[in-house]
Amino acid sequence: MPRQLRLEYAGAIYHVMNRGDRREVIVKDWRDRERFLSTLGEACEKTGWQVHAFCLMSNHFHLVVETPQPNLVKGMSWLLGTYSSRFNRRHKVVGHLFSGRYKSLIVDGNQSGYLRTVCDYVHLNPVRAKLLGPEQALREYRWSSYPEYLKAPRQRVAWLRVDRLLGEMGIPKDSAAGRRQFASRTEQRRSEEAGQDWAKLRRGWCFGGEAFRQELLAQLQEKAKPSHYGGERQEAAEEKAKRIIGEELRSLGWQSAELGRRLKGDREKVRIARRLRAETTVSLKWIAACLLMGTWTYVANRLNHSNL
Repeated sequence: MPRQLRLEYAGAIYHVMNRGDRREVIVKDWRDRERFLSTLGEACEKTGWQVHAFCLMSNHFHLVVETPQPNLVKGMSWLLGTYSSRFNRRHKVVGHLFSGRYKSLIVDGNQSGYLRTVCDYVHLNPVRAKLLGPEQALREYRWSSYPEYLKAPRQRVAWLRVDRLLGEMGIPKDSAAGRRQFASRTEQRRSEEAGQDWAKLRRGWCFGGEAFRQELLAQLQEKAKPSHYGGERQEAAEEKAKRIIGEELRSLGWQSAELGRRLKGDREKVRIARRLRAETTVSLKWIAACLLMGTWTYVANRLNHSNL
């Protein structure tokens, strides 16, 4: 069965999300919520994870986690499996608690605001779910890292790392004044929530600058297999295909504009299309658009009947 490609490396930061099976609850009461968080703390102790943000909802959870060692997969396997077993034993049920494979988005942590955006998204989840009224402070939702950020260091959970997010917000010190500043700025972000476009966080596979994305794509090209699926694998394939087209154009002494001047069935175009089909997984539609060869059905017919 196809599966999402997991890219792991030391120091990676991920936004991880998973839902209950069939969108059913993963916590039934405050004891389950405390059990989930204590299990997360155990996972951090076992793996060395550093959590930058979390939010536990009734039927799903969000984590922003940094992995000093490349161990997201093993750590998530332990976390989900252990919590599921504990939940099932307590409630005397059997079967899957979580829905399929968790979603993980790789985040650029190079002080460019991406980490802050992801953490804001996680901390404001109770607002989007309308669990807090307009008059209620964000700290009133207990089951996220936001109220933990407002505590003194000795009072918060040991596995929560606050310095990177505070740094991205321009707050130099984890002090009482710094925490008040953090609260003020996050509540300000709350007021901007309605107009925020979160599409890249909900549907993307990475969140960062172009150089960061290109670096990840280079790694994905080496690791991707036919059994993987998802936007990251397709994007990696397209990057490889673009590189091949560039090589072919340089070999022919063509500029990219030459593709538009040539007939859609030009012999060299067909040869390049054949190479793309042999060496990448890009679609015929993508090839037709990039090589200016008309429709994907025309490309298919040319490849099937060409003697090249």
